[in-house]
Amino acid sequence: MHNGQIPLMHVANAVKKVIWKGAVMPVFRSQRTTRSIFVASFSVLAVAPSLAEEPRQGPTYNLYGSPGLIDMPTADHFDEGNLSATISQLGKTTKTTIGFQLAPRISASFRYSALSEFTKGWDGTYFDRSFDLRFLLMKETANRPALTLGFQDIMGTGLYSGEYLVATKSLVPGLKVTGGIGWGRFGSYNSFASTGDRSETTLEQGGIPTYDRWFRGDIAAFAGASYAPNDRWNFKFEYSSDNYDQEQNSGQFEKTSPWNFGVDYRFRNGNQLSLYHAYGNQIGAQISLAVNPKTQGVPGGIETAGLPIKPRAPQDIHDLGWTGDAAAINKAKSSLTSLAAKDGLVVEAVKLDGNRATVRVSNPRFGVPSQAIGRLARSMTRSLPASVEEFVIVPIAAGIPMSAVVMRRSDLERLEHESADAMLARTSIIDGYKLAPPPEDGVYPKLTWGISPYVDLSVFDPNEPVRLDVGIRAKADYEIRPNFVLSGSITKKFAGNLEDDPRQDESKLPRVRTDNALYSAEGDPAIEYLQLAMFNRPAKDFYSRVSVGYLERMYGGVSAELLWKPVDSRLAIGAEINYIQRRDYDQLLGFQDMTTVDPVSGAEYEIPHVNGHVSAYYDFGNGFHGQLDVGRYLAGDYGGTVTVDREFANGWKVGAYATFTDVTADEFGEGSFDKGLRFYIPLAPFIGKPSRKVNPTVIQSLSRDGGARLRVRDRLYENVRGYHEPVVRDSWGRFWR
Repeated sequence: MHNGQIPLMHVANAVKKVIWKGAVMPVFRSQRTTRSIFVASFSVLAVAPSLAEEPRQGPTYNLYGSPGLIDMPTADHFDEGNLSATISQLGKTTKTTIGFQLAPRISASFRYSALSEFTKGWDGTYFDRSFDLRFLLMKETANRPALTLGFQDIMGTGLYSGEYLVATKSLVPGLKVTGGIGWGRFGSYNSFASTGDRSETTLEQGGIPTYDRWFRGDIAAFAGASYAPNDRWNFKFEYSSDNYDQEQNSGQFEKTSPWNFGVDYRFRNGNQLSLYHAYGNQIGAQISLAVNPKTQGVPGGIETAGLPIKPRAPQDIHDLGWTGDAAAINKAKSSLTSLAAKDGLVVEAVKLDGNRATVRVSNPRFGVPSQAIGRLARSMTRSLPASVEEFVIVPIAAGIPMSAVVMRRSDLERLEHESADAMLARTSIIDGYKLAPPPEDGVYPKLTWGISPYVDLSVFDPNEPVRLDVGIRAKADYEIRPNFVLSGSITKKFAGNLEDDPRQDESKLPRVRTDNALYSAEGDPAIEYLQLAMFNRPAKDFYSRVSVGYLERMYGGVSAELLWKPVDSRLAIGAEINYIQRRDYDQLLGFQDMTTVDPVSGAEYEIPHVNGHVSAYYDFGNGFHGQLDVGRYLAGDYGGTVTVDREFANGWKVGAYATFTDVTADEFGEGSFDKGLRFYIPLAPFIGKPSRKVNPTVIQSLSRDGGARLRVRDRLYENVRGYHEPVVRDSWGRFWR
């Protein structure tokens, strides 16, 4: 050994022994191939402990976008928070996968596959959606391999359905071996046992968990190995237990060998390029992109530093002479307003007492609330009279007070060079109800506006995977009073094909969303929304919103919401009720009746005017947030929506939702029920400075009429929780930045 590395000759000898004893020899004894590989692989895993060292390269992605070799999985797992996108091509199949390491031991992925010349009743290309889950049962140690239980296509058509138990062990630096057993896809070649009958029928509607198939059917073994000579290259081979029955039956290709070979090249940024030779005659390629919001760090660093604390002279602390001097008071207020403005903060009002200052402030700049609070507190030490000891900072959102952050000036002076936690321990976060002074004259009304390009996207249509409109959007918010906001948006389309999807398939529900193409065809230019919203604090711990006007592109009306959210609670409960009217297809000022006609059957369905939900929100900690909405949806169906999000300190958020109503899978149509992924990508990490701008993206597996909800702007929970104690405390590390 030299410099902590094992010479390549030793690695070659080890690989030679593994291949000779456990992989190559069984090829010439076909009746024992599967059993021999299974036994050989786990034998290697068992004797590996004394050789195991830290691998040179982390997990690599397989064709399914999961940790794996070529087609087969490994037991590897990525770092918590890892978010990936892979595009792979093997033969006539393209797979696009989004993967997320939800927790240290749990990962999930969503896949969209395009199979050309895959007949199965479809002409041209067959598109398939599938969802995977993986559970890390045991982490690798010096004495044991990693062990993972996986479910592939757990909720889709079942085309790629399969379950597996796989183990992976590092032998020497860079060398890993893998062995596993599988059912379904993973049990279709050279099986050695069976656990009963397994349906091979493809679920045409898709979207329903295939639990009746799990761990049923033939069982087969798979195995493989990989060697990374450095942190860039990785060479791998595998014995596959997938017979590709449906692809072979449809004539996509003919499998002539179970052996697959591949090479990965990893770029410095962690992205992966792979080339494969598979099943004897297929060539494949793959690109894998990855980012980890958890390790990106909190944005910032190139913005100007905050002002230093200005200590008071001891003889000035008890001087209250300024309290009767209007000029001194106005000077202090003006100075604070000016200093805060340099940090992008808007001081709307200041109330000065002898020993206390209460500041009403809005924060249009900092995505991290504690950073805004810290900046303002430092400005207060430099502008307010020395006798003011208690600072009460009341953040304003949607024109109403949220929390009140209370701290002592002497603590700021004493702890400026200590950790942020030391200051947090001396800070109180209480309800800001009735604590904020009214805004000064001249603060309102406010007008903000902007012009930007837009993309309106529709994905996973079975006839066209991606449809979109592109154009330009002009929007504005006019804050008439602190809690009265008139807002609107107008779009002009330049190009697109959303209107080419008339959705002439049969719908057994009111067409509350499947008429979207008609709105795209006729709405150019279009008023996306034009509404007046009123926000209020009806009582302590309560928040309210009433919105009236053209609420979204398809519906106008009135929406009312009430939220209960104590400032120190992780739980919030809300209720929303809406009275709606369907807008004209041109999305200008007119309305149409609430009757829709099915284009196939001619049946008429009435859209109900009233819908609404009762909602519960909970912050589980460690960035996990849950939401449950129960009520009536646009089409008149009743049910609930479950949403889980993982939020990171830098503003990234990754989540998923599923809606279950009294609409049957047959009534809903393709997809069986509404579900999707959602991503909130902040602008700040990309520009390197604070910003509250976020790009929200929702990817629905398929947009249909069941489980559809009104798209109201400015729902209360996200506005409120950002300045409440759990979020402020979690972000307090930015207080001194």
